[in-house]
Parts: sequence; C-alpha cells; structure tokens
Amino acid sequence: MAELLHRLGTFAARRAWTVIVAWLVILGIVVGGFLVGFKGLSSSFDIPGTASGEVISELQGELPDFAGASGAVVFRTDDGSPLTDAQKTAISALVTSAGDLPDVARVTDPFTAQQQLDAQRQQVVDGRQQIDQARAQAESGQQQLDAGRAQLEAGQQKLNEAKAQIESAPLPAAQKQAQLTALEAQQQQIDQQRSGLEQQQTQLSDGLAQIDAQQTQLDDGSELLGFADAIRLVAADGSTAIVNVSFSEPRLELSQASKDAVVEHFTAAPVDGVEVAFNTEISQGVPEILGVGEAIGVAIAAIVLIVVLGSLLAASFPIITALVGVAIGAMATLSFSGLVQMASVTPILGVMLGLAVGIDYSLFILYRHRRQLLQGADVVDSIGLANGTAGNAVVFAGTTVIVALLALNITGIPFLGLMGTAGAVSVLVAVLIAVSLTPALLGLAGTRILSRRARGRLVAAAAEAHPRRAAREGIAPSDVQEHPRRAARTGAVPVAAAGVKPMSTFRAVVTMVVATIVLLVVAIPALSMRLGLPDGGSEAEDSTAYKAFTWTEQAFGAGANAPLLVTAALPGGTAEDEVRGIQLDVARELFSQNDVAAVAPVAVSDDRTLAAFQVIPKEGPNAVSTEQLVRDLRAIPPVDGDIDLGVAGAAAINIDISEGLASVLPIYLVVVVGLSFLIMVMVFRSLLVPLIATLGFVLSLFATYGAVTAVFQWGWLGGVLGVHNPGPILSFLPVILVGILFGLAMDYQLFLATGMREAWAHGAAPRVAVAQGFRAGRTVVTAAAIIMVAVFSGFIASDSVIIKSMGLGLALGVLFDAFIVRMLLMPAIMHVLGGSAWWLPKWLDRIVPDVDVEGAALERRHPGHHGS
Repeated sequence: MAELLHRLGTFAARRAWTVIVAWLVILGIVVGGFLVGFKGLSSSFDIPGTASGEVISELQGELPDFAGASGAVVFRTDDGSPLTDAQKTAISALVTSAGDLPDVARVTDPFTAQQQLDAQRQQVVDGRQQIDQARAQAESGQQQLDAGRAQLEAGQQKLNEAKAQIESAPLPAAQKQAQLTALEAQQQQIDQQRSGLEQQQTQLSDGLAQIDAQQTQLDDGSELLGFADAIRLVAADGSTAIVNVSFSEPRLELSQASKDAVVEHFTAAPVDGVEVAFNTEISQGVPEILGVGEAIGVAIAAIVLIVVLGSLLAASFPIITALVGVAIGAMATLSFSGLVQMASVTPILGVMLGLAVGIDYSLFILYRHRRQLLQGADVVDSIGLANGTAGNAVVFAGTTVIVALLALNITGIPFLGLMGTAGAVSVLVAVLIAVSLTPALLGLAGTRILSRRARGRLVAAAAEAHPRRAAREGIAPSDVQEHPRRAARTGAVPVAAAGVKPMSTFRAVVTMVVATIVLLVVAIPALSMRLGLPDGGSEAEDSTAYKAFTWTEQAFGAGANAPLLVTAALPGGTAEDEVRGIQLDVARELFSQNDVAAVAPVAVSDDRTLAAFQVIPKEGPNAVSTEQLVRDLRAIPPVDGDIDLGVAGAAAINIDISEGLASVLPIYLVVVVGLSFLIMVMVFRSLLVPLIATLGFVLSLFATYGAVTAVFQWGWLGGVLGVHNPGPILSFLPVILVGILFGLAMDYQLFLATGMREAWAHGAAPRVAVAQGFRAGRTVVTAAAIIMVAVFSGFIASDSVIIKSMGLGLALGVLFDAFIVRMLLMPAIMHVLGGSAWWLPKWLDRIVPDVDVEGAALERRHPGHHGS
C-alpha cells in the first residue's frame, strides 16, 4: 500500500492539473446526481418490529384514519384574554379550508368539538334531571296506585261484611237472593277496578325498569365522560385552542411538502390578536446543516493550521480539500434519498466527519511533506514519500473509522445503519482526496507552502553545499547553525537530535492516577443516563415547536403533549349493544393506572373487532412517569379475560425507539472494542499497547457519556450551551459516539504510538522511545485534535437539539481522548511498562501480519528523499 500511495503522490505532484480536473469532474457528476435524485428527507425515526409499530399496522387495517401521522396547530391570544367570536370564526374558516391540503385526512375544529364535548356533559346533567323527574312521577303514581288499592281493599272488606250479614240474616229467600245479587254487581265493579290497578302497576313497573336502564346507561356515559374530563380542545380560560390535523400518510411516509403546506395555510392569513404555533410533528423539518457556528469552527481550524504550518497557502489546502470532500460526500449520499428513506440527520453526520477528518488527514500528509522540505528534500520526491508514509497512516486510520461506522449496520436499525454508511462514505471521500488532491495542490505550490524565513533557510542550506556560489550571491549562513534550538522546534533537523529525556517514573505514576480519576469522576453522571428523543420543549426557545409545546402545557397540562393511543382487540361476535360495556370496562382499567390524567374512547371498527382509546398521561412525553406508564399499560393482562391491549402514539413510539437503541449499545460496544484490540495488535505487534489503547478509549467514551448527561439531562452549563429544558439524552447518540470516537481515538493512538515503536525498533531505550515518539507526534496530533474540537463545537450553536448534542458529544469525546488519554495517560503507562509494553508471544508474532503503517520499508527503499 505504501508503495502504491508513493506512486500516486508522485503522479499527482507531477500531473497536478489532471488530478484537480478529475476531482472537479467527479464533483460535477455528484452535483448532477443530487439535482436528479434528491427527493427530500424525513424528520422521523423508526425501528422495525417494535410494539408500537405492530399496533400501527393493526390500525392501518381496521382503523386507517388513526394510522396516519397527526399534528397540532395551537392558537393563543396575544394578551391571554378569551378568544372573541370574530377570532373563533376566523380560525374555524382556516380549519374548514385546510381539509383540501395535500395528505390531510381531517382537521378538527376545536370550537365545534369543544361544544360537542360540553353538550355531551350537559346532556348527562339534563338526563339526570329528566330521570329524576320521571322517577318522581313514577313514585307519585305508585303512591296513587297504592291509595287506590287501599280504597279497593276497604270496599272489598265492607262488601264481604255486608255479604256475611245478609247470609246470616233471617230473610226470605227471594229477598236475600236479590240483596246478594246487588252485592255481586258491586263485586264485579271492584274486580274491574282491581284489574285496572294491576294494569297500571304493570305499566308503572315497566316504566321504572326503563328508568333504571336509562339510569344505567346514563351512569355508564357519565363515567366515561368523567374519565375524559381532562381532555379539552379549548382552554378553560378560553385563551388557547388546539386544531388537530390528521394526515392520511404514516409519519415516516409523510412528505415535508405536506407539512410545509399546513404551516403555510395557517400562517398565510394571520388572525388579529392571535398567535399561532405548530408542534414538532408538523414543524420539525430538515435542520440547517451549515451555519454561523460551523463557520466559526472552520475559522478556528484555519487559525490552528496557520500557526502550525506557518503559511497561509499551506493552511488553505486542508480546508479546501475538506470542503470539496464534504460537498462530494454529502451530495452523493443525498442523491439516493429518492431510493432510500433518509432521516434528516443522515447528511449531518457526514458533514461533521467530512469536515473534521478531511482537514486532519490532509494536515498529516502536508505536515510530513513540510518537515521533509525543511530537511532539504526535493518537492516531488517529498510529496511521494509523504503520501507513502503519512498517507499510508491516513488510509489505515480512515479505514478504522469506516469500519466502525459500517459496523452500525449490525445493530439492525435501518436509519442508524444508513447514518453510519453515509458517514463512512464521507470519510472514504476524505481519505481519497487526502492522498490524491492534497499531493496535487502541494505539487502546484512547490516550496511556497513554507514561510519566507523557512525558504530562506533552505537557500542558505543549499549555499553551504556550494559556498563559492553562495559567496557570489551573498547568501547568509544557515539558520540551523545559528539557531539550533529553533531549528529543532520547527523540524529543520530531526527531532531526536534536539535531545529527548524521558519523564520521571514518579511523574508518570501521578499522571496515570490523576488522569484516570478525572475521567472516572466525569463519567459518574453516565450512571443515571436516560435515552429518549427530543420533544418540543427541547427546541430553541424562539421556535414554533417550543411555543406550541409550552402553550399546550400551560393551557391543558403537560400530558396533552404526550397523548397515547391504546387499542383493544374485541372478542369475536361482539354485538353492537355490547360495545359500550366493553369500552367502559377497558376505560376503567386504563384510568386505574398510575399517572393517567384522562381516558376517552375514540373509535370502533366497522366489524367491531378493534376499539381505540386516547390516554392522556399526567406528565410530558419524556417524563419518567410517562415511560413507566407505557410499560404498565403493556403489562395489563387481557381485560375481561379476552381483550388484549396495544399502545402506540408519538410518546410510545419514541420510547420504543429509545429502548431498541439502548438494547443494541452493549453489543455494538463489544464489537467495536474487540475490533479495536485486534487492529492494534496487528499495527503495534504487542498485546499491552492495544490493551492500553482500548481501555483508554472506553474511559474517554464513558467520560463523554457522563459530560453529555450532565449537560443535557442534568442541565449543567445549560444557559451557556443553550440547553434550556434538560431531558433524556438523544437515543442514538451513545451508539454514534462509540463508532466515531473509536475511529478517531485510533487515529491519535496511531500517530503517537507508531513513533514510539519506530524509535524503540531503532534501538532507543524503551522509555526514551516513548519520549521521542511523543515529541515527534505531539504537534500534529495537538493541531489535529484542536481542529476536530473546533469543527465539532461549531455544531453546538445549532438550534436543533439533535445536532447540538451530537456536536457537543463529539467535541468532548475528542477532547478527552486526545488530550487526556492519548497525550497524558497513554505515554505515562507506556513509560511505567518500559520494554514489556512491546511484548508479544512468539507464536502470535508468527501469525500476525506485518502492517507497516508508517511506511518504514518505503523510506528504506527511497533513501534519497531524506534531504541532505
């Protein structure tokens, strides 16, 4: 590989314009592909096979109106006063006309819906009054019946007594018979009256039964309405109203244009005295990839390059190549957005990595070339050697990053694997540009990448070789002779010549202990790290999503921002008159759970096999109680023994995604750490050095987790970093950090430890070799790390909490790993270990391939490149 890169570098230096034009052609092709293939990005995430995904699939078949995406438009008066009739009419007009927007299934008028809810509640009150009146009338009728029955019984008794007297009286038979016949006629009248009373009693009993049935229905309806008391669409004070927008497309398939159309519709004709805001499901779009913060980060990187390289021209080359690489990588990725569904953060990761590694990889080659020029090497020969040595290390370092990113596909999470693949493409482009376009630019620049003073020293050095010509041309003596220490610092003479002494063992032990303790202390907050996806409360304070979130919470309670959709699979053959009872049974079970504020039945499928309920938690979407509530609802046994429940909704989906990501983190970490160890064994032909590098990576990784948790979850330094509403850590951030920081950590390990091994292999004492290798690599590693931190920190200024957390996590990760682990902890441990650090069993030494990362063999084959 080193020889191939040497030839590529030499060719690029000699045929610079050919290489430059080739890259411009590639850029043009990629731009064309982007213009043709870019079809937009999704602001939603998903993990296949989750519990909420199964519920949504069921809804698509039985209740498709509830399977699509949904969002909320929140209206609030400027001064907090109740909405006027004119304002309500204007809002209702917007609602009516919104039904024709693309992909919009239905739009709920909050005032009509609230009136219906209030009317239902009033119907219950009126129904109770009517039933009470009917019952009072029935009771009065019963009293009248009882009084009539008592009169009949009294008449019957008198009749019986009269009959008994006649029968016992000594009267003639004819007279007695005539009197008894008259009494029989009276008996028939009493019997008729008794029959009439019995009929009236039957009617009254039936009426009471109907009243009881109506009472039961009314009680059931009242109970259901009682469960939904906390659900409102118009605030109790009348100042805020929520317009619910339901889409026909699922959230992953809903286009950004459809969401933008909703925003445009409700903002095109402002209602006087009323503000409008949109929740994240509608307003969250593709975040801005590059902004002021990123520009500042690149500017800081440029300053570092100028300080390290001492030339504006030289400092411009890494930035130029990085920007070209970012453009190619990002647009190449986005060109496939029409074929593959991409999340909005997919290109952002590529841009972050493309900028950072693009600048660093070019710097490594340029720095090596500059050092060789200062030692008197020919320009073209130096470019070839730098590309074969430092370029070979760049290829290896880039390969480790690419492998780590591609390994994200083993998580089985599509959007995460795609992010890793997009990042890997950007890193690959950065590597290819570093080993081809950078040598071409260096070939065009010649010795102009050096400062005037450095070029003067080269001329003076040439004069020493030809003193007579120097005397004729008036060239001064070499600056190396007059200022040997400065020459050693600038690289004009080999570093080893400057005199390197190892650190004391006491200092090494203290450094080890202090660095380890610092990292462990910083990692403590990671023990309480929670994962989640950002809600509207995490957005920028001036954003429409934040306004909608806070207005909703203030007017309707925190849980109104986290509605859950619960499905109930009804038993087969459920009759229509049985549905209400089943709904009530399910609602009772749901409402009995902890932290439930309200429950409302919302729909039943036409075939009565599936019922849907809305559940409002007491707290917001990222609250611990809401997360526990989702688990509790899923743990409920079948209601009535045969009604299974399912839970979906935005809050449940986010919880499912976070839990899915948390479950793959340990597996991915083991894979990456194992890969790290094996690669380092090949590179350094040692067991202890890879072990030190791997454990150092784990320490810096957990310190990064701890710092990110302290900022975003605990709220430390939130005011400085723009975190105004602490909450769970971005669910996929820990996995992303593992992949990226692993690759970058191996970069720094490579550029420091290979110098140590080279010095040791050339006969230096182990501890002296550590000092020599550290001195040789510290400048370029420090510069590279500062550039990385600056570029990643630029993304902290983003309004998007996703980008902000990724930028801070990567910046802190590089800071901890480069400056604490690689430049303090690792050299100290290597010093304490001494020669044993390079121990490798003989049997393993025979089977491990010899990976000449630094291109030492190439230097031996091309000794003439080393200057005079």
